[in-house]
Amino acid sequence: MSDQTPLPGHSPAVGEYTFEEFLDAVESFHGYKAPGVVIGGIMVDLAMQKLPSSTLFDAISETTYCLPDAIQLLTPCTTGNGWLRVFNLGRYAVSLYDKYQGQGFRVFVDSRKIKAFSEIYTWFFKLKPKKEQDDKLLMHQIREAGSAICSIEPVTIQPQYLKKRHKDRIASCPLCGEAYPLDHGRICRACQGQSPYLVVADAPSMLRLHTAPIEDSIGQKILHDLTEIVPGESKGPVFKKGQIIGAGDLCQLHRMGKQHVYVDDGKGPGEGWVHEDEAALAFAEAMAGKGVTYTEPPREGKINFLAAGDGLLAVNAQRLEIFNRISGVMCATRKGYSTIREGQIFAGTRAIPLFLPRVDFEKAMQVLQEGPLFQILPLRNARVGILVTGTEVFRGLVQDRFIPIIRAKTEKYGCCVVHSKIVPDEKEAILEGVREILSAGADLLVTTAGLSVDPDDVTRQGLIEAGAKDMLYGAPIVPGAMTLLARIGAVQVIGVPACALYFKTTSFDLLLPRLLAGVPITRIDLARMGHGAFCLECKTCSYPKCPFGK
Repeated sequence: MSDQTPLPGHSPAVGEYTFEEFLDAVESFHGYKAPGVVIGGIMVDLAMQKLPSSTLFDAISETTYCLPDAIQLLTPCTTGNGWLRVFNLGRYAVSLYDKYQGQGFRVFVDSRKIKAFSEIYTWFFKLKPKKEQDDKLLMHQIREAGSAICSIEPVTIQPQYLKKRHKDRIASCPLCGEAYPLDHGRICRACQGQSPYLVVADAPSMLRLHTAPIEDSIGQKILHDLTEIVPGESKGPVFKKGQIIGAGDLCQLHRMGKQHVYVDDGKGPGEGWVHEDEAALAFAEAMAGKGVTYTEPPREGKINFLAAGDGLLAVNAQRLEIFNRISGVMCATRKGYSTIREGQIFAGTRAIPLFLPRVDFEKAMQVLQEGPLFQILPLRNARVGILVTGTEVFRGLVQDRFIPIIRAKTEKYGCCVVHSKIVPDEKEAILEGVREILSAGADLLVTTAGLSVDPDDVTRQGLIEAGAKDMLYGAPIVPGAMTLLARIGAVQVIGVPACALYFKTTSFDLLLPRLLAGVPITRIDLARMGHGAFCLECKTCSYPKCPFGK
C-alpha cells in the first residue's frame, strides 16, 4: 500500500546540491532546467534517504522522460553500467532497491497531492501549451513543494531482474554484416525491422545484357527460358535456356508477344552475378533436408521440392523468413506441420532477377549454411489404445461412437488399434483401464470425453493417478479447446473432448500427426496454433483442403 500521509516539505537541498546548484547541474547535464529532471532529483533524494546508507542499490525508472537523467545525476546508476533499468510504463516513478535482496522504495508523483500546487498540476497534466506556462512560478512551486507532491511505498523486485546481465556471444548479422548480440535472434534487430532510420532503397544494380530484336536473334542462344501462357489452359517454357533460335521460331515468338530477347554474346555477365538457374540449384541443395527431393534442372528459373515419402512437413519458419528478407530471392512453402504424401510438391525457390548480384547470393547462402530449411518427418505406425470414458456408455444407455471414429483417424496413418475399453466416470475405473491398455502394448493412448467442467468428468484425475506427467490441458483450437496432452512413461497420451462426436475435424486431427512424427508439443506450441485454429464448420468438411490449422 502507498503511504498516503502527506510528506513534510522537502528542504532546498537535493542530494549534495543546494537547490540552485542542482538547477545548474540539470542545465549542464540535460541541456536546460527541465522541471521533470528537477522533480526527479527530489524523488531520487527521497528514496535515497529511506535506504540504509550502506546499501548497494540499483535503480528503476518507469518512464523514458527526464527521470533517468535525474537518477544518473545523483546516483552511480546509469544505463551504461546496467545499474539503471528503464521500464517504459508511462508512470513518473523511481525505485531504488538493494541490488542483491531486491527490497527498496518506490517514489512517485502523487496526482492527488499536486492539486495543491496549481502550476505544477497544470504542467504535469499538460493543461496548457508549454509557451503559455509560467516557468518562474512553476519552478518556485517545485522548490516550495519539495517531496510533499510525492508518495513513497516499499517494493520488492522480481528475482529475474536481480540477475547480473551478461553480454551474450557476438555474431555477424548475415544480412547487414554488422556485429550484434546473438541473443537478439538470428539477425540483428535493425534487420528485424526495428531500425529508427529511414531506409532509402538503393537503385537496383543493373546488369547490361545483350538484347537483340527477334529478327536479328536467329542463330543465337537464349539466356533463359521463355514462357508462354495460354489463359486457363497452360503455362510453361516454350524455349529453353541455351536453345538456338531458328528462322522457324520467329512466328512463335511474335505470338508470345516477344519483340526482343536476351541472347548470349559470349562475354558473360562477370563474376559479380549469378544466373537464376545456378542460384536456384545452390539454394535447393542447401534447403532440402531428410525426406526431401527437388526437381532438376530448374524450370523457368524455379526449383520445386517434393516429399520422398509420406510424412509431416517441418519448416524452420524463422530462417525461412530471414532468407526471404534478402533482396532478389524467394522461397515459398506449405504451412509447417502439414501432412505430405510421397511425391507431393510442397515448396519452391528461385532467384527473382535473371542474374542475381553475387553479394545477395552470398547473403542468402550464409543464411542457409546453418542447415536445411525443411524436412519430411516420417510418421510412426503407433500401437493405439482407446479408452472411452462415460458412465452412460459403460451402462449401455448410449451407444459408443468414439471407438470407430478414433480407429478410422489413426488407421489412416498406418496405426493399429491394439486394445479398446469403455469405463465409467470413476477414477479407479479409469486407472484400471489405462493399466489394461498399456499391458496390451499400446504406445499411444487416446482417451475420449470426460474432459469438461462437469463434476462427473474425472478423466484428468484418473490419468494423473495412472502416472500421467507433463500434462497440458486446454488448447486454443475450436473445436477441441478441452484437449489434453500428457505422457505415461514413454507412452504418449491425448485426451479427445466430446466435441469430436459431432465435428468431423477437431484438435485431434491437428495434433495426431505431430505425435506420430515425434514432434514435442509445448504450451508455447499450442499457443501459436491459436492463429488459424478456428474451424468454419462448413456444411461439407473439406479438411485438410481448408484454412483450419493453417
